[in-house]
Amino acid sequence: MQSTLIVKATKFITVFVLNIFSLSIALAHDFSITETTIFLDSSNTYKIDMLVDVDALALGVSPTSDSEQVVSILTALSLQDLEQAKQKARQTIQRRIRLRFDGTKYVPTITFPDHGTKFSVESELPTFLGLTARLSGEIPQFSKELTFGASRAFKVVNLTIIDKRVGKTVQQLLGVGEDSSPYDLQSRSLVGGEGTVVFRYILVGFEHILPKGLDHILFVLGLFLFSYHLRPLLWQITAFTLAHSITLALSIFGLFTLPSRPVEALIALSIVYVGIENMVTTELKPWRPMVVFVFGLLHGLGFAQVLRQVSMPKEHFLTALLTFNLGVEFGQITVLALAFLLFGWFREKSWYRRRVVLPGSVLICLIATYWCIERTFL
Repeated sequence: MQSTLIVKATKFITVFVLNIFSLSIALAHDFSITETTIFLDSSNTYKIDMLVDVDALALGVSPTSDSEQVVSILTALSLQDLEQAKQKARQTIQRRIRLRFDGTKYVPTITFPDHGTKFSVESELPTFLGLTARLSGEIPQFSKELTFGASRAFKVVNLTIIDKRVGKTVQQLLGVGEDSSPYDLQSRSLVGGEGTVVFRYILVGFEHILPKGLDHILFVLGLFLFSYHLRPLLWQITAFTLAHSITLALSIFGLFTLPSRPVEALIALSIVYVGIENMVTTELKPWRPMVVFVFGLLHGLGFAQVLRQVSMPKEHFLTALLTFNLGVEFGQITVLALAFLLFGWFREKSWYRRRVVLPGSVLICLIATYWCIERTFL
């Protein structure tokens, strides 16, 4: 009976990790964010720039579609058909955003300022209509509050409000499908505050592990597989947590940074090391927590790169940093809890290493080796 259960559990984890591998080619560190900036002008007008795949919206296809093929289709359209495609993009955006003044929804004018201009973006993907949707209009007279929201299609929204009337900037991270806290047009501040920041940045940290931090998941699973008892596992996780917290803070405060490409490659190499050590040694060495600590320093730099993509609220900077890190820990604990549910019952069995540790470590090692090659040479 136990043998049947372990076989089923091993198959489950194998399928899970293989799915991770299939996603990792495109999503090894995918953090889907819609950068959105609202400009409030002294002329009582607003302008909202959203970083979106306008080409995909115009053709009604997924943003993951072949960009070169999408561009070639748009390029071949007649002027009339192209205008219809642009109108389709406008209508899609209007359906997916919620702009309200004092609770009343307003429909902005939508243009695509990048179309027909040469511009530079940090993207290897070609584009025809550009990556900016500009929403504009007049601020209704006597309005007191402004809120902005987007449908789940835009995923996480990193919202920045630049009030040019008083030279003030506020920032807020919106969860999937959420509306912003009201922006008080009189006091020029967000209504809400620290409690909202705590919840949202815990969520961002958690999501960076589950489901988006595939490399971090494999690292934690690698530690779990070779720790037959709870105490040594806790020592390793504590060392990993302490280390990545140190470099996360140092990097965010600008005291220590490294280029993203070597950091990502070294993170993959750390996973390879853990997988190989699991296979070639039969017992935990006393120095392993120190090795894990060093690797944690690398992973902290990776976490910092993610957090930099999200503009930190200046009013609650430290709160956002601490709660993001807390969300990461919740994610790691969840990964360990799921692993315990699958394999915790069999860790004392004589066949645990042969049937679970070795196959799992080989799989982890192969995937991480691919990542290492991809991040170094491709």
